[in-house]
Amino acid sequence: MEVIIRPNADAAAQLVAQIIAHDLRANPKLVLGLATGRTMESVYCHLVRMHRESRLDFSLCQTFNLDEYVGLAASDANSYRHYMDELLFNEVNIDPRNTHLPDGCAADLDAECAAYESLIKRCGGIDVQLLGIGRAGHIGFNEPLSALMSRTRVKALAPRTLAQNAPQFDVSTRMPRRAITMGVGTILESGRCLLLATGAEKAEIIAKAVEGPISSMISATALQLHPHCTVIVDEAAAGALAEQEYYRWIFENEPEWAAYRHLATPC
Repeated sequence: MEVIIRPNADAAAQLVAQIIAHDLRANPKLVLGLATGRTMESVYCHLVRMHRESRLDFSLCQTFNLDEYVGLAASDANSYRHYMDELLFNEVNIDPRNTHLPDGCAADLDAECAAYESLIKRCGGIDVQLLGIGRAGHIGFNEPLSALMSRTRVKALAPRTLAQNAPQFDVSTRMPRRAITMGVGTILESGRCLLLATGAEKAEIIAKAVEGPISSMISATALQLHPHCTVIVDEAAAGALAEQEYYRWIFENEPEWAAYRHLATPC
């Protein structure tokens, strides 16, 4: 695991977008795992900008989202399909047939979960998985006590997650209490993981996820087992990390990060 600390939230998001763009240019048929939430909005803004300004090409790539609420149709303004269409898919030259999310309205949710896992495998697995982290430490909707080898399945949302996400709904009582989510094991099979976290409210959980013991109570700690995971945070989210000096040295001195050290295009 590597930890990169950037001066502010936009710089952190821009670095994530630049890494994704680099990998997409190297492999136009890249299979991307995508995440939602407010933290990701700036990442998608930068990717759209790069598509428009430097012809970043999405035409051959495939995408798989981490999760979707159970009971929300794709057309619902609170669905993650709607979020992705509005922020990324409708703004770049991606083939809509190559953009995959679980169907939260499927008649047989267990069959839908199994089909999603199978589709990921048929596409060769996820090359780059973008991740956020909830205040309870979840990645995707892998709530506390999620098995570290879990697969795509339906999960009941924890009270802390419901409280965190409810303000995104016009009427909080409409927020579903269950979601389909990729499993921790599914995520760990990705070729590369990129976790983005910003803001002081994420500092404590980032420290636990990165520097604490591996625990099913905090599913993000499983990323410590991944051979190619990069955690990118802003100064505020890095506030509780014990080894900040070491992480800063790596970014400033390791050759692989040289091209990314002076990014300064705001979104």
